[in-house]
Amino acid sequence: MTKLTIVANIITKADKVELVKAELLKLIDITRAEDGCINYDLHQDNNNPTHFMFYENWTSRELWQAHMANQHLADYMAATDGAVESFTVNEMTQIA
Repeated sequence: MTKLTIVANIITKADKVELVKAELLKLIDITRAEDGCINYDLHQDNNNPTHFMFYENWTSRELWQAHMANQHLADYMAATDGAVESFTVNEMTQIA
């Protein structure tokens, strides 16, 4: 199977940017060490600091789903409860 690319967009509440950013940064090292993780890169919009985006590549959808079920993501969700306006995930396949 072709690798899976994930684009995850997180929009925070204006007064919760630093909280969410700190919690997102906690995910980096632990996720990069997971089986199947090719890259896990966090970005912040230059013109809209409430907008964060993860660009991720995984060797398989199954390993990405295992990542999504990990405790550190549950901890992130609990820590940022009420601080995020929207969260969208796109599963993508590179075609060229």
